[in-house]
Amino acid sequence: MSKITFLGAGSTVFAKNVLGDCMTVDALQDFEFALFDIDQERLQDSEMMLNNLKKNLHSTVSIKAYHDRKEALRGAKYVINAIQVGGYDPGTITDFEIPKKYGLRQTIADTLGIGGIFRNLRTIPVMQEFARDIKEVCPDAWFLNYTNPMAVLTNIMLKEGIKTVGLCHSVQVCASELLESLEMPTDDVQWKIAGINHMAWLLEITRHGEDLYPEIKKRAKEKQKEKHDDMVRFELMDKFGYYITESSEHNAEYHPYFIKSQYPELIEQFNIPLDEYPRRCIKQIDDWKKMRGDLVNDQNLKHERSHEYGSYIIEAMETDKPFKIGGNVLNTGRLISNLPENAVVEVPCLVDASGISPTYIGDLPEQLAALNRTNINTQLLTVEAALTGKKEKIYQAAMLDPHTSAELSMDDIISLCDDLIAAHGDWLPAYQ
Repeated sequence: MSKITFLGAGSTVFAKNVLGDCMTVDALQDFEFALFDIDQERLQDSEMMLNNLKKNLHSTVSIKAYHDRKEALRGAKYVINAIQVGGYDPGTITDFEIPKKYGLRQTIADTLGIGGIFRNLRTIPVMQEFARDIKEVCPDAWFLNYTNPMAVLTNIMLKEGIKTVGLCHSVQVCASELLESLEMPTDDVQWKIAGINHMAWLLEITRHGEDLYPEIKKRAKEKQKEKHDDMVRFELMDKFGYYITESSEHNAEYHPYFIKSQYPELIEQFNIPLDEYPRRCIKQIDDWKKMRGDLVNDQNLKHERSHEYGSYIIEAMETDKPFKIGGNVLNTGRLISNLPENAVVEVPCLVDASGISPTYIGDLPEQLAALNRTNINTQLLTVEAALTGKKEKIYQAAMLDPHTSAELSMDDIISLCDDLIAAHGDWLPAYQ
């Protein structure tokens, strides 16, 4: 029996989406779903929920919860990763509250910025443990990574020699959500997206063969006269010419233009939700308490296949029916020719029985590549910090972060990093 292993299976709602999707696929009915999580209660919740779902979907998959990670991975053909190291408390609280003492404000802090750097640094050692286990007990497995920070963690797994693709939710909904927000039709739309995770660019968008960008920009300009939730992305499109995949609250902190203590009025002007991620975490924890009983114990639980790429990738590999995804892969051979070869890029990829074949993009418009490179600088230095164990590389990663460097002096950045290292304690390995 082939096996799909889900690491972080206590993420019950996400497990429902991805593994529930797999239950709807004919070609995957003989698979075992191996569940693993360090939180035993959440693991049990997910096992119960998935068994209810299996019954209602008339699926013949096998579902098994494991308490030993290596046994969960043993013989796996696919590994889905959805862990969060450190959680809301202490991880997210630390990432937000210590920078705040330096006047450095954030919105999400799960990808770039000082919060993203330290989320990486506490997650990378766990990912390296996964890689060691995979090399021992399932060396040919495909590793489908959903965990942020996407680019760095995917890069680490690829450096470890694991067949890895990074998967994000923002690519497949980018074009339709943009058009819907501007009250434009979404049928028969073709689009092309490439760049880096959370900062990939809508390079082309057409309907019935006609370029939609002139109308998009016209309507977006009009919409900016009123407050809405996508003001940062519309401003970036106005100034740099292209729409970006990830949300405005994310992009507010990927660039040096929006969250500035010197210009506090920008927060109001662009409707930027500071401390948004801690609010979401608290809401998710409260919502889970309310919905847990309903989701876990619902004997009539239903599921329709979601837009998550996971099940489509596995189906394409199992059946050899090609499927196109937006995947995070190494820029080998310079798929995007004006970005570094050792960076992870997000490009269209073809999936079939031979695996994942990324497509060649060529040069991005230079202003877009330049914005991507500002984020790649910090990503690559974070990888170097983790692999060398050198504290100075953490400092350099932070000093090259666009938002951090726009707000703080070099001495304050070093002091902030030292404070964060101390606050993390055993969550981080020792840095020299």
